[in-house]
Amino acid sequence: MGGPSSRPLIGVSSCLLGQRVRYDGGHKREAFVVEDLATRFELLPICPEMAIGMGVPRPPLQLVLEADGIHARGVHDPDLDVTEQLLVFARQTLPGLSRLCGYVFKARSPSCGVGSTPVLVPGHPSREDSGLFAAALQAAFPHLPVEQEDRLRDPALRDLFLERVYACQQRQHSRLHDQERGSGINP
Repeated sequence: MGGPSSRPLIGVSSCLLGQRVRYDGGHKREAFVVEDLATRFELLPICPEMAIGMGVPRPPLQLVLEADGIHARGVHDPDLDVTEQLLVFARQTLPGLSRLCGYVFKARSPSCGVGSTPVLVPGHPSREDSGLFAAALQAAFPHLPVEQEDRLRDPALRDLFLERVYACQQRQHSRLHDQERGSGINP
C-alpha cells in the first residue's frame, strides 16, 4: 500500500490501454487514458471477459433481458450464456478493489458499459443498461467515481472526473488516518 503521496489507483478497461483483449483480437486504445491518466494515476487494467477465460478471439456478447434478469449471451449463439461466470468474477474481484479511487470503463460493452450498453428485449425496442461487471462494481462502491472513455473526451466531464478521483483519494487517506489514530498506531 502506498502512502499519502502515492498516485490514486483507478481501474481501467484493458482494451482502452491498447491491450488486444477485445472479442475480435483488437483494442480500443484511448489516447487520453494512455497518455494523460497514466501520468496522473496508477492504472489497474481489467478485462472481465478475458478473466473468465473467454480468450481472444471469442464470440461477441450482447445483453439480453430475460425473466430472471439481464444475461450476457452470444450474439451468434444464444445458447452461450456467460452471465454466471461474469457475476462470480465480480464477486471474487470486488473485495480486492477497495483501494480504487475511480474507474474508466469501455462504453457499450456487455461487461463494462455504464448505462450505455444495448439490451435486447425480445418483442420490444431495445434499451440501454450497464454491463454486468460495471453494474456489480457500482453496486459495491456506489460513491466511486466512474466514467466511460467516450464521455472523458468532453473537457468539462474529464475535469469533473479528475476532481472526483482526487477527492476520493483524500477521503481514503482521511479514513486511514482516522483508523490509525483510533487504533493507537502512530503514522
